[in-house]
Amino acid sequence: MTTYTHAAGTWKLGDLTVNRIGFGAMRLTGRTAFSSESTGERERSISVLRRAVELGVNHIDTAAYYFSPLLSANELINRALAPYPDDLVIATKVWAGRDPSGEWRWATPGQLRGQVEENLRQLGRDRLDVVNLRIPRSAGAGSIADHFGALAELRAAGLIRHLGVSNATAGQLAEARAIAPVVCVQNPFGVGAPPDQRELLRLCGEQGVAFVPFFAIAGTGREAGAPATEHAAVLAVARAHGATPAQVRLAWTLRQGPHVLVIPGTGDPAHLAENLAAGALELTDEEVDRLRDLG
Repeated sequence: MTTYTHAAGTWKLGDLTVNRIGFGAMRLTGRTAFSSESTGERERSISVLRRAVELGVNHIDTAAYYFSPLLSANELINRALAPYPDDLVIATKVWAGRDPSGEWRWATPGQLRGQVEENLRQLGRDRLDVVNLRIPRSAGAGSIADHFGALAELRAAGLIRHLGVSNATAGQLAEARAIAPVVCVQNPFGVGAPPDQRELLRLCGEQGVAFVPFFAIAGTGREAGAPATEHAAVLAVARAHGATPAQVRLAWTLRQGPHVLVIPGTGDPAHLAENLAAGALELTDEEVDRLRDLG
């Protein structure tokens, strides 16, 4: 069955082929990973996951720290999709973590195995497809060698198939690649992205590394979701195509290179369909340039 997700094309994360438009699990619990609000509904979230796969999604991004008082994204994925389709790729993140109260904890290199095993248990898997090292903002451009080296050891032990980095700088990507293969970089990116992120996206393309933006719809709004007041240029492009601003932002992001994957997340079935339809939205070169200049 041809779907909007197939219209956007595919990319390979190591030996795993994924459609370029995927799904982010952060909002499945009815909250962001950074707030204390919990309004999620279990059955609705399960139905969204199942519908996403029906519509061609075969790349889901998650993390053990995506949970609310009542819901866990990993466990929702397990409940909704296990036994997993053979082509489904689930990517998760470690280094960041939260205790049951929601308090943030950043793992030492020696604690990463426990985080990996937590993801394995929650997802019901024997090996994780992709694990991204989620670098804390406090680390800045500092060395990640100890943490990434610990993940490389877990990969060699067979607990992880492929490795990536998240919230990384170009220098940290180079440091990681000197230790073990890196299949993806997951960084904030979208319309209005700053020059350093544009350069990192270009560098990833040269190296054959997938660039996986988060907050592609939210932009500077980040955890708060889509902007309350949309930029006039985005609105104009949306009107020209009979599309939503979110669809325009996703389509523009996909146009930045064949190695760019998007992982929009939602707990709303209607928004899911809208997001995935962005895979078939074709912007003109002039529109792409116009939105690029917003930054």
